[in-house]
Amino acid sequence: MVFRKKKHLDKELKAVLPVQPVGVFDSGVGGLTVAREITRQLPAETIIYFGDTAHVPYGSRPVDELIHFADTIVGFLIARGAKAIVDACNTTSAVALPYLRQKYSIPIIGVIEPGVEAALQATKNGRIGVIATEATIASDAHRRALLSRGKEVQVFTRACPPFVPLVEAGIVAGPRVEGVVAECLESLLQAGIDTLILGCTHYPFLAPVIQDLAGPGVTLVDPAAATVRELKSVLAAGGGLRGPHGSRAHEFYVSGDPRSFNEVGFKLIGWPELAGTRKLALDFREKGTPG
Repeated sequence: MVFRKKKHLDKELKAVLPVQPVGVFDSGVGGLTVAREITRQLPAETIIYFGDTAHVPYGSRPVDELIHFADTIVGFLIARGAKAIVDACNTTSAVALPYLRQKYSIPIIGVIEPGVEAALQATKNGRIGVIATEATIASDAHRRALLSRGKEVQVFTRACPPFVPLVEAGIVAGPRVEGVVAECLESLLQAGIDTLILGCTHYPFLAPVIQDLAGPGVTLVDPAAATVRELKSVLAAGGGLRGPHGSRAHEFYVSGDPRSFNEVGFKLIGWPELAGTRKLALDFREKGTPG
């Protein structure tokens, strides 16, 4: 199978086999929202997942460090035979994706562009909110993408640093969460948004609380579904969709504590196979860094 060049890729893509897995990575459990959506839309595909839990949260880290982390993880996923990779982290999608696409020849799909397209389709009053990590908001990636489509929209953004640590701890409901979410949403709701992009793959786990506080007049956009539709399109265009038979078990790796990832991940999505999560000691040191 040979992938043809797509508009969001920088060079021709090498031949791979449909039976090869799809790689997915994130700073922690957030990318499981995308992995779950892959199993819904593409149930025959096998997933290799890497959660960089030793370095979570990514939101306050320097850009160069984020690019290096993403580069190291993508290299591992390719070595494991990934035919395509979903960067299921908005932060690295915002700052590292151009570098990754230039360096590697397989499809690497981010979560920002699909989420933006979904938000533009959903909004009725043109007032779109974005909540995300500090690094993602600082990159202005969502605003630029929204305004580049030629539609008259206003974009209102807010960084919500407490969200990722809460989700990583498995805390997704209760008075503490409600207080944090209310504070984050206040300025956006005052701005009159009717659409809210959940600009971090951890945030959909807080969606019930966010929706309750935002009210029925605000549409929440979880980029996972649109991202997997893009993955499906890319694989189909190159004949890379896996057939309905012969799928094997998904693989889960983390850089931190596998037991914590398993416990929190199971609480969030209920997958028994997370019990097989393995710790992997990737070498995240920059070249030339002494051991």
